[in-house]
Amino acid sequence: MFLTALPERRSFAGADTELLVRGEGRPLLFLHAGHGFDEADPLIERLAKNHRVIAPSLPGFGATPRPEGVNTVDDIAYRVLDLIEDMDLRDIIMVGVSFGGWVAAEVATKGSGRIAKLVLIDPLGVKFGDRETRDIVDIFSHTAQEIPALFFADEAKGLEALNNLDFKDLPDEIALRFARNREALTLYGYNPNLYNPKLKGRLHRIKAPTLVISGADDRITSPDYGRQYAEAIPGARFESVGRAGHYGYLEQPAAFAEKIEAFLV
Repeated sequence: MFLTALPERRSFAGADTELLVRGEGRPLLFLHAGHGFDEADPLIERLAKNHRVIAPSLPGFGATPRPEGVNTVDDIAYRVLDLIEDMDLRDIIMVGVSFGGWVAAEVATKGSGRIAKLVLIDPLGVKFGDRETRDIVDIFSHTAQEIPALFFADEAKGLEALNNLDFKDLPDEIALRFARNREALTLYGYNPNLYNPKLKGRLHRIKAPTLVISGADDRITSPDYGRQYAEAIPGARFESVGRAGHYGYLEQPAAFAEKIEAFLV
């Protein structure tokens, strides 16, 4: 999973974008985590049963080029707004996972009236603790082989989800995608470590009804991180899923989908 090409390519604001569109119904914009994703994402499969899911590879990820001048998550947020407007999407459900949750939060603070509801799954992007407290694990100091133990509650499921990554056996195209995803995540999130110092003070600007969902066994963020995120957004609801790590939506996609659908009613 996570490494195969997405089936469509479109141009938004003069830039080529790799895009997955699946299902019918109300538009749901899905913003992926820092590893990228592919069309077999199990949460997308469930959400597409009731919604028209639109899932781009963000700038620099997958086969989407990174336009000149796009160097921060704030820059990505404006590219997402370009996509929304170019596709004339309205009454959108925006779902962001991990790194994509950070991007979704940045987009929502910019006040687009086209976003009707916001779902943040194990989002990153904010520092709540003091300078001596690490809110988010420094993933850049870990190897790809250490990812399953960090990102999943069940390491065996993590290894299975990542196809037991053995780089010497990966086809060149897939290895290149993996490398591009890692490079892009490092560019956007290395310093400071996966957060924007200004975002905490902007979360009050989010007007859309918001649901924050965290895996109960998330090892990437501190135990109360998701709850603090929800408390910083006016009226936001917080939910937790048991036996789920930072990438719990891949371990328990049905449970995450159920909470999202209940929120959307």
